[in-house]
Amino acid sequence: MKNKIFITSRFLTQPITGVQRYGIELSKAIKKINENFDLNFIAPKNILHKKIAKELEVKKIGNLKGQLWDQLSLLNFLKQKNNPLIINFSNTLPIFYTNKIVTIHDIINLKYDVNWKYKKYYEIVWPLMLKNSKHIITVSEFSKKEISDYFNINPNKISVIYNGVNETFKPKKIRQKEKYILGLSSIAKHKNFERLIQAFLKIDTNVKLYIVGGINPKIFGKSTLKILDKIQESKNIVFLGRVDDDKLIELYSNALFFVYPSLYEGFGIPPLEAQACGCSVLLSDIPVFKEVYGNSVHYCNPLDENDIKIQIEYLLNNQQFLDKLKNKSLENVKKYTWEKSAEIFLRILKECNE
Repeated sequence: MKNKIFITSRFLTQPITGVQRYGIELSKAIKKINENFDLNFIAPKNILHKKIAKELEVKKIGNLKGQLWDQLSLLNFLKQKNNPLIINFSNTLPIFYTNKIVTIHDIINLKYDVNWKYKKYYEIVWPLMLKNSKHIITVSEFSKKEISDYFNINPNKISVIYNGVNETFKPKKIRQKEKYILGLSSIAKHKNFERLIQAFLKIDTNVKLYIVGGINPKIFGKSTLKILDKIQESKNIVFLGRVDDDKLIELYSNALFFVYPSLYEGFGIPPLEAQACGCSVLLSDIPVFKEVYGNSVHYCNPLDENDIKIQIEYLLNNQQFLDKLKNKSLENVKKYTWEKSAEIFLRILKECNE
């Protein structure tokens, strides 16, 4: 009889950003191809994405939510089940519980300004959670080195499982009256939207800048509201907030190009989604993007507002180059599928169970 293995799905209680997307898509791919393990998905009661929860056959446990669920409800459940293996793809796991495989996407919460309570929580929890774990998963070689160096962990204890792209992300052309560049992310300081906006405001163009994303001052600090104020000052910048996947695919597919000037990422899913939709991409020249995207995108210096401006103008005036990038984009995205990621996960699980 196979031993039960549990995967936490608290990401289903949260709005979907890159971390939640990873948890959802990897879980779905694992459930689809798994044949050798008795995998069971569990979550708090406050699930937002009920259709996905039904697909994963998620069992609701405990009466708490958020980080208290991670540390108390989940721990109590595991003790009642004779301490089985528990795995997360986002959020945290009980810090002193040792039969676990933990996923950390990056260490942004320790390196950039966020709400001080939020940061303090991770400063306390992460070192203990990682120390008391069987194995660690992350999303890029860049993040693997960051985690290894920061927490002084043997790199052999860390495995990389890249992100993929859902097959629904593919070109969807529509008749579009307005020409626009697309940007997408949570409106946080490290996403560097303030420099992007300042750079765009210096460009003499009728092209609009559409920005998709959410704002959470509780996590990223009140300075993020200042970025929103600057967005609202310009008639050529349109803040769309959060959109569903159908709208997002449409926006990717019909943009002149996608711009993502982030200062720090563990991987960066949105540029990959844009590429899958046939959209050329302008990225900051940070190491993780060089690792994931290579020469399939165009780069800018994210710390230089003027260079961001120059590279946007270059793409606006070079359709032939954009077309070349589009072809490279569609080739690059083939390297990253959730099925490949699920296969790597199942290999890791086999090794940890031996």
